[in-house]
Amino acid sequence: MSFNKIKLNIAGGTYTVNSMDPEEHILALAKKLDEDMTEVLEQSQSASVTAAAVLCAMTYLDQLEKSTKSADNMRAQIKQYLDEANKARFETEKVKIELEKLKVDIQFLKNQRGNNG
Repeated sequence: MSFNKIKLNIAGGTYTVNSMDPEEHILALAKKLDEDMTEVLEQSQSASVTAAAVLCAMTYLDQLEKSTKSADNMRAQIKQYLDEANKARFETEKVKIELEKLKVDIQFLKNQRGNNG
């Protein structure tokens, strides 16, 4: 797989990156970053491009951490549900086996009664 050389324009600066990801994806990320940094720069006339980049990075890291925790929680919940489903399946199999044993016992008792009658 080859690298794509992609030219980006972010907050007035031009950057070239090499990526194995599709160009459209990288350009969409760059657009989002440019919009977010431009918003920070417009809100604070004294903010530098570096400060805007740091604030955006902190926001993105916070979102990543929260998303990761949420995904971890969902994975734990799914594992719990799967464990419970497996336990229920095992219990169902035990009940089926017991039912078959009872059917055999009933048939045996019917045969016994028929032979004694």
